[in-house]
Amino acid sequence: MSSVEALALRCILPGFIGTEAPDWVRRRAASGLGGLVLFARNVESPEQLTTLTASLHSERPGLLIAIDEEGGDVTRLEARTGSSYPGNLALGEAADPCLTADVASAIGLELNRVGIDLDLAPVADVNSNPLNPVIGVRSFGSDAEAVAGQTAAWVAGLQRTGVAACAKHFPGHGDTAVDSHLALPIAGEDPRLHAIEPFKAAIAAGVRAIMSAHIVAPAIDDLPATISSKVMMGLLRDELGFQGVAMSDALEMRGLSRGRGVAESAVLALIAGCDALCIGGRLAGEDVVEQVLAAIAGAVRTGRLAEERLAQAAGRVDSLAAWRAGQHEVGVSPDGVGLTAARKAVRFDGPVRVSDTAVVVRFPAALSIAAGDVPWGVAESLSARGVHVEAREAGSVDAAAVPPDTSLVLVVRDLHRQQENVAHIEELLTRRPDAVVVEMGLPAYRPRGAKAYIATYGSARVCAAAAAEVLRP
Repeated sequence: MSSVEALALRCILPGFIGTEAPDWVRRRAASGLGGLVLFARNVESPEQLTTLTASLHSERPGLLIAIDEEGGDVTRLEARTGSSYPGNLALGEAADPCLTADVASAIGLELNRVGIDLDLAPVADVNSNPLNPVIGVRSFGSDAEAVAGQTAAWVAGLQRTGVAACAKHFPGHGDTAVDSHLALPIAGEDPRLHAIEPFKAAIAAGVRAIMSAHIVAPAIDDLPATISSKVMMGLLRDELGFQGVAMSDALEMRGLSRGRGVAESAVLALIAGCDALCIGGRLAGEDVVEQVLAAIAGAVRTGRLAEERLAQAAGRVDSLAAWRAGQHEVGVSPDGVGLTAARKAVRFDGPVRVSDTAVVVRFPAALSIAAGDVPWGVAESLSARGVHVEAREAGSVDAAAVPPDTSLVLVVRDLHRQQENVAHIEELLTRRPDAVVVEMGLPAYRPRGAKAYIATYGSARVCAAAAAEVLRP
């Protein structure tokens, strides 16, 4: 391996399939791979994950093992059950920075124990567009100042446990209406007006990494932020003074790779100022690593990418690994802090209590690529509180057939984005005006006939538990 290839390898963080590391991953780790990104597909249990990370670190102690553990709707550790911690929107609604820091510390302590070095969180985006299909409840809210305070608290809470935080998605993915996994979003407002405030706060709090967004901010550049030197160097480095690791969002996302390919996107990201290159959500084999390595080496050879810029990027990744190696688990968090936060966030209005029996109808919600298929709903939590629950999916209930002494609970997520569900629910409410509507997403629309309404500000397992406590004290 040439010296240029060795530097390039240090900048790459791929993913892989399975709960054990393939031979190619171990070999690349031993030869200097910068890090790895783990997904829910790599996690079976805390014990398995601890064994996996230990085996990877045994190949090279400086290997950075990263994961997306945001809490709330985006969880990798608890993808099978739903998270023990509310996500950002619930924390923003609770509006208690100390509580937010405690939740982040609880997450960090769990990550530390299973051998994770870098958490690709918090989401620092200001959710200024309620129709945003990929941010929503992952944001602390729509007010930039409030989001900034929550972001700083989350970063501080996580990093006091010795796990590095990565604020995302710079310069702000909130004012968009397109999912960058699928296409290229355009920011409607100059990020310098509001969207970068949480990133300023994260930097002031000492955040170790910041992740780019595959979005275009026309007020700054017509290139996607990940490959824009005006964004990644001019704004992030020169204006905001960030000295840590600039990390790309996953390079195979269509918002960036369409028309360019992953390898070319990697080269352009490095030229623009990114240091660490995330790959492997969809592409998870050694071949993509080889393609990226070859492209980077070729770009250095032809002079497109300066070797000094590559060395700088690799050096920043190494510095993050060195920071992690010097950390010790020092954070603490109160027992049950996740449920405490979920309780503080839940809001309700009207006659929301249910009887001893209830039909709970869950309405379909769009599957978020970022979150994956994580369980959600209130039926199980309500049953745990002693209610005899009949759980149904939408389309299988006739309101007139539900006996008057049986409560009807309608569970939705991001109802404002689902006109078909709106029509169905409002029709049901005309026949059962006593039905309780539980919104587990962004509470941007309350059905006109909903006399009883609960908003949880997220669909984490603890948010469901908090709603169940309201329904059945």
